Amino acid sequence: MKYFILISIFLSNQVGLSSTLEFNKELGYFSGRVSHVEEAARLVRFKLDFDNIKYVNKLDEIDLWGLHQEDKKCRAIVMGRTSDYLLVRVPKFDSCNRHSTFVTGRYYNFYSQDLVNNIAMGKELIEILAKKRLALKSKIKRNKKSLTTYAQRVETVNTRYAVLREKLEKEWRDELRRLEEDHQQLVRNTEGIQTRLNEVDFKLQQYRVESKNLKEDRWSLDPRNYIIK
Repeated sequence: MKYFILISIFLSNQVGLSSTLEFNKELGYFSGRVSHVEEAARLVRFKLDFDNIKYVNKLDEIDLWGLHQEDKKCRAIVMGRTSDYLLVRVPKFDSCNRHSTFVTGRYYNFYSQDLVNNIAMGKELIEILAKKRLALKSKIKRNKKSLTTYAQRVETVNTRYAVLREKLEKEWRDELRRLEEDHQQLVRNTEGIQTRLNEVDFKLQQYRVESKNLKEDRWSLDPRNYIIK
């Protein structure tokens, strides 16, 4: 039973891969009409109208054939292209021209494996770009959410710092009050000390001891009256 399941999974994968390859192969087909021929240079310009022409690159190889002449394909090399025109060089120009003459307006079918490969790489690039786009959109969504909450976040910051400012102002006022109290206390202490100093000075003056008790007056300076002891 287990082997049957494994075989079924393998076959389903192969069918899916085959369908993918077939789908990719279909993208290699396109068509157009001859718009100009340079036989000497073996160059033919075709007018095309399909969106995937942007995946046709210079020097890509293509097969081309006239209507109902798929068994007579010719190989050509892309020499240049625009959004509407494709210039190719046909190495076996004479042989291809005999089977299906290159004349203005003639309808041709084309197939290019290089185009298939280029489209496959383009799909891979698209997947990468899609993932990158999803990631960028997620970033934009997050950024837009941040932008919408900007005012709220600003208000939150303002509120927080308003509280801090009130706290600092209170601490500032309390500190100034303590300094004022210390100043007043210092003034009172200084005044008290000055009062005590004045009292001490007064007492010093009051209890000062003179070096002698006798005092000389102007009469004592007269030698006639001056009595020498």
